[in-house]
Amino acid sequence: MTNDTMTKKILVIPGDGIGPEVTTWGKAVLEAIGQKFGHEFTFDEALMGHAGIEATGNPLPDETLEKAKASDAILFGAIGHIKYDNDPSAKVRPEQGLLKIRKELGLYANLRPIMLFDELLDASSLKPEILKGTDILFFRELTGDVYFGEKKRSEDRNTASDLMVYSRYEVERIAIKAYEAAMVRGKRLCSVDKANVLESSRLWREVVQEIAKQYPEVETEHMFIDNAAMQLVKNPKKFDVVLTANLFGDILTDEASQIAGSMGMLASASIGDGTGFFEPIHGSAHDIAGQDKANPLASILSVALMLEISFGLKEEAKLITSAIDKTLKEGYRTGDIADANTDKSKILGTKAMGQKVLEYL
Repeated sequence: MTNDTMTKKILVIPGDGIGPEVTTWGKAVLEAIGQKFGHEFTFDEALMGHAGIEATGNPLPDETLEKAKASDAILFGAIGHIKYDNDPSAKVRPEQGLLKIRKELGLYANLRPIMLFDELLDASSLKPEILKGTDILFFRELTGDVYFGEKKRSEDRNTASDLMVYSRYEVERIAIKAYEAAMVRGKRLCSVDKANVLESSRLWREVVQEIAKQYPEVETEHMFIDNAAMQLVKNPKKFDVVLTANLFGDILTDEASQIAGSMGMLASASIGDGTGFFEPIHGSAHDIAGQDKANPLASILSVALMLEISFGLKEEAKLITSAIDKTLKEGYRTGDIADANTDKSKILGTKAMGQKVLEYL
């Protein structure tokens, strides 16, 4: 155990759908780690997304932003509601809160580790022999690209455009973070773009080529997005660190969830130069909200990322990952990661799965 104890302020933003259910167990694991290692984690809670709109009319209430800026790290649940999915004309939307908090906190780098537990090889739709040994770390740029570019709709509402825009500094800062990670991993980096068609991608590739010169030990490969999407399911082991833009990263990391067996198994960290933001990638999943069916493991793995990335607590993070590994080795599954061979008595709900991980901690 580490001798250095610390006190940290954690803001929990449950958000929408299954968010409150899964963050409950992320918070519980943090509390258990605090007790075990002598750290003091203090917690506050805030609204965002549909929950924020319902309470205040704002997807990111001012109070939430103030609390976020005052915290040492943020544990987030999920955002979104079917009400808005079926109403494209809605002016106020839950996702606006997420985009705004990324901008306000300067969260320009989204890290998504594709961590494969051997016990879940059969849970994926891909063949086990293709998957085994896969270990990928995605760096997705988070505050530029088409999501933040100027958006227009013609007066007759029949033509629409979204501006895909990047500046040199935006590419430089995330490229440096990705190369630094590659240096302590396998020293391989694949930068994904569409430089044969898009001018913003040509700038992206140009800047990455310049940064690569500062890291001669890292083997750099450039790949078009369509080829990368195909290679990710054909031969995922060929990737180590993947660096890409906001839109392409959004698509690729959701595709990569099938490598891990389920979106319910993937954590993410959104970081910049200040407060880190940690969340599972699975979304609000309103079809199962409140039914004790959600997989809490991605939220718990997000806590492990928080401990390691924001606080440098690698031993504590490893203990969480080991507890999940033991839980899976004992045959316990939530519905999304169960298969035909799973013992039905070991298919657990959200609460029971969270409790099992706590037991193995």
